[in-house]
Amino acid sequence: MPAPTRSSTTRTALLTAAESLLLTDGYEQVSARAICAAAGANPAAVHYHFGSKDALVVALLEDRMEPRWADLLNRFDPASAQVVDLVDLILEPFATIGSEPVGQLHLRLLARFVAAHPDAEWTRPWFRLDQWSQVLAQIVEGLDVDDARRRWGLAFGLILDQCAGDSPPSPTATAALRDFVVAGLSTPARSAPAPEKS
Repeated sequence: MPAPTRSSTTRTALLTAAESLLLTDGYEQVSARAICAAAGANPAAVHYHFGSKDALVVALLEDRMEPRWADLLNRFDPASAQVVDLVDLILEPFATIGSEPVGQLHLRLLARFVAAHPDAEWTRPWFRLDQWSQVLAQIVEGLDVDDARRRWGLAFGLILDQCAGDSPPSPTATAALRDFVVAGLSTPARSAPAPEKS
């Protein structure tokens, strides 16, 4: 394994500093300059390594949360999936993450960041609605990708709202959430309403 470069070391230090600050102070209170100072880096390091504070937070969330999904996603076969399989791909890791104090803080950061930055540019496929929407459109007969995207937007909002609270949902609440989201995503596509007559 090659030795880490100075650039990769600085990047890692920025992610670690950002994580510490964001989990204690919240996104709005933490500046790129404060992250650089906490990392012992040049004041412009966030912009050099990530381009913006938003992009740094995207990288942080992807870096910390993707490993929780990696095994499930590697075994996932969209061709044979059902809607319940998609929902379980999200809820099972969220339940595990939410049961850990740092994981719960990551979920809260994710929920706040997604709510405030709906158009954030995620770089890893399964963090983007398009990936989930394409699979859902293949599973639900007659559902187009745009409608699938709208459904996922609502579903993810609800899931994050329920899983990123002050305490993780109970097993009963998680089961109810699962059933509700599966039902909403599985509903057959409706034809477009007929135009109103004038």
